[in-house]
Amino acid sequence: MKKLILAVAAVMVSVAVFAQGELTFNNRVTGVVDARVTFADGPNIGQGVGAGYTAQLFGGADASSLTPLTPATTFRTSSAAAQGYVTSVGVIVPNIGPGSKATIVMHVFDSANKDIGKSGPITITLGGGVLTPANLEGLQPFTVTGGGAIIPEPSTIALAALGVGALLLRRRK
Repeated sequence: MKKLILAVAAVMVSVAVFAQGELTFNNRVTGVVDARVTFADGPNIGQGVGAGYTAQLFGGADASSLTPLTPATTFRTSSAAAQGYVTSVGVIVPNIGPGSKATIVMHVFDSANKDIGKSGPITITLGGGVLTPANLEGLQPFTVTGGGAIIPEPSTIALAALGVGALLLRRRK
């Protein structure tokens, strides 16, 4: 009897695991998706998002039920051409089974964890279980705000003030 109970429990656990859809969080898959994220403003306008920024998917059964999916990921930094593309990770979509449709939105956050932009929603069929994890097929390139305004360090401002002061003193003599 104990063996039967253990077997039933094992089956229930495995079914619960298979009840979660999976996708590959990658905005660049050759021949499938090429959705580079670039800056819309600031000194980095038109350049790909890179170091210091993270991306996270939000997903649900429809656009009104989106919740954060984990894990979040970082942007590639190996070259200027790689910037704007995320480091690929696998993501589980809870409460939506493999083979079911889910609505997904990609959000971008700066180093202060401020949401600086998001993609349009896409609807994909999730993988998982015996199915291959889904790609973000249909994701389009998008821009984010906050391209890093140039703010001088306090020491730079102090040095400039000292230089101006020295020039004024020299001119008085």
